[in-house]
Amino acid sequence: MTEVLTCISPIDGSVFATRDTLSADAAFDAVARARTAQADWAARPLQERIDLVLAGVAAVGAMNDDIVPELARMMGRPVRYGGEFGGFEERATHMANIAAEALADIEVGEDATFKRLIKRVPHGVVFVVAPWNYPYMTAINTVAPALIAGNAVMLKHATQTLLVGERMAQAFHGAGIPADLFQNLFLSHDTTNTLIAGNAFDFVNFTGSVGGGQAMERAAAGTFTGVGTELGGKDPGYVMEDADLDAAVDTLIDGAMFNSGQCCCGIERIYVHDSLYDDFVAKAIETVRGYRLGNPLDPDTTIGPMANLRFATEVRAQIAEAVADGATAHIAPFAEDDGGAYLTPQILTGVTHDMRVMRDESFGPVVGIMKVSSDDEAIALMNDSDFGLTASLWTRDLDRAMAVGDRIETGTVFMNRADYLDPGLCWTGCKNTGRGGGLSVIGFHNLTRPKSYHLKKVTG
Repeated sequence: MTEVLTCISPIDGSVFATRDTLSADAAFDAVARARTAQADWAARPLQERIDLVLAGVAAVGAMNDDIVPELARMMGRPVRYGGEFGGFEERATHMANIAAEALADIEVGEDATFKRLIKRVPHGVVFVVAPWNYPYMTAINTVAPALIAGNAVMLKHATQTLLVGERMAQAFHGAGIPADLFQNLFLSHDTTNTLIAGNAFDFVNFTGSVGGGQAMERAAAGTFTGVGTELGGKDPGYVMEDADLDAAVDTLIDGAMFNSGQCCCGIERIYVHDSLYDDFVAKAIETVRGYRLGNPLDPDTTIGPMANLRFATEVRAQIAEAVADGATAHIAPFAEDDGGAYLTPQILTGVTHDMRVMRDESFGPVVGIMKVSSDDEAIALMNDSDFGLTASLWTRDLDRAMAVGDRIETGTVFMNRADYLDPGLCWTGCKNTGRGGGLSVIGFHNLTRPKSYHLKKVTG
């Protein structure tokens, strides 16, 4: 029986889009077509692949006027922020620019007798499972370099952003990328597991929840299929006594609240040196009280609904539990808070690591702020987490930031910024945030495999 995927708009709870899923047989057929197309694609010159991928990226940009309100309807991000094309294009362009160097042969040596080198060759068929919170930017992190490296790509998008994969496929096919090579698939969880367990793919890249990542790894067990994961986060900020206070408040609170807190590397915990703590909290409260919660299609709205009622329900539960255990909630309910997807952004003090709001991923517009008196105390608290994606350090002392950063269990260390993905750096995590790395030269290495050539010359 065909399963129907349904996107419920957080704006008003209405059905925005539905799509029928593929049967397992149809999905395996699609993968077989991709595998056939991949051999021809990999044989094309690298520059030709780069040019076609960048043409596909530009075609997505040409759709942006339609994409921005469509995203607002699907997942609630206010239209005033203009969508994701800036980051989408930046990431794809960077990967295109470094492709020749990143994929170049490693020349080990050549003499009269032997030629030795290592090539980087595509895996074959790469399966990309993308999330809803930044559906274009997270997808392009893998789609662009995977195609450039010579792979076929099968894209499965989250139900909450059901139409994103269709738009990307339409744009890329219109730009000249073969339809069988890059396919958008609508799949049930069961069919997804069947495909992975059935060795349909040569590499799987998943961005999403810890539970989802565990399901991917279980499905791949014994197949020797590589699995890269970016999962949950509970990213900390640490404001040292010499920090630029205004900049720290502006950036960390924006990092906590932007996109209704639904950011992979959003700030969920803030530790402030006791000499700045009171001023930091006061400025943070003033900032959040100035937000305008409302319909994301209204250009005056600065914070929209959470993408789904169940996400808002979890954040409300974490806040309520914290307050019951002694925390203070500083933001009075906004008039637009309907008890549903529209949720008042919240700042909590008096929090401890015994509270779920400081341990579990919130993925919503709430942040707990704690006072610390030393680097050692801050480092211990930052590392007291099951997750490790990014950490944001605020100081004027670069050497101190490096020294503190070296002691933090995280994938990325920021100094005086937060919540940004630099495509020149490896996007990676540790602990329950997952394994692997995207973008940068390392991203290309993870989307290819090394192949060694040991060639003996005939000299006689």
